[in-house]
Order: sequence, then structure tokens, then C-alpha cells
Amino acid sequence: MKHIFLILILSVFSIQSFAAGKSISSAYETKTSDVQVSSTGIVVKVLPDDNKGSRHQRFILKLSSGQTVLIAHNIDLAPKIDAINVGDSIEFYGEYEWNAKGGVVHWTHHDPAGRHEGGWLKHNGVLYE
Repeated sequence: MKHIFLILILSVFSIQSFAAGKSISSAYETKTSDVQVSSTGIVVKVLPDDNKGSRHQRFILKLSSGQTVLIAHNIDLAPKIDAINVGDSIEFYGEYEWNAKGGVVHWTHHDPAGRHEGGWLKHNGVLYE
């Protein structure tokens, strides 16, 4: 009975991981936006912060699928990742918006008004939300 339970738990975890990683590719292929996604990627480019309006830390991640995605992390609502470098691994949870270059993930922070599902970034074991 223990083995069956363990297999069931591992199967659910594998399905959830597959679904989370697949959703970005699926959203890109179908040109879908406003989708909550989670995945992990490697930093391929660190961009200057966008300081117009709400400030955003920006960097590009390459996913295991080969797709790239821009992360736009609101640093007025969440801490900035100070020591981010090309080659770093970043886990993320946020809202995907389609564009022809691979898409953007934003809402990688809490919502102080409580109207939107909160997101996060994880870098070197530290959670930024």
C-alpha cells in the first residue's frame, strides 16, 4: 500500500511539473495571454531596469524548451534581485503575456490590493515576492 501511495504522489508531481513547464510553450504557440505559469530558466541577458512608471527589473531567461521569455519584475512592490548574472538559474511564478519574441512574465510579486494571484521569483534559494 505504501508503494502505491508513493507512486501516486510521484505521478501527480510529474504531471504538475509537466503541465507547468508545458503551459508556457502552449501559450506561446496559441498566442495566449493572461496565463499563470511557473518554470525555471537560465539568465541569458540582464537588461537595464525600466524606470518609467512602475519600476521593473528585466532579464531574459532561456527555458529548457529553448524558448526565451522576458521577466518583468515589479521592484516597487517586491525586492530586486541584486546579484543576478548571466548563467544564473531562476525559478518563477507569474502571469504570461504573449509576444512574437517569446513572451513576457510579469506579476512576479504579491498584489497589495489582493485582487490578483501573487507571483514570485526564486534565485539562489531566496524567494522574491
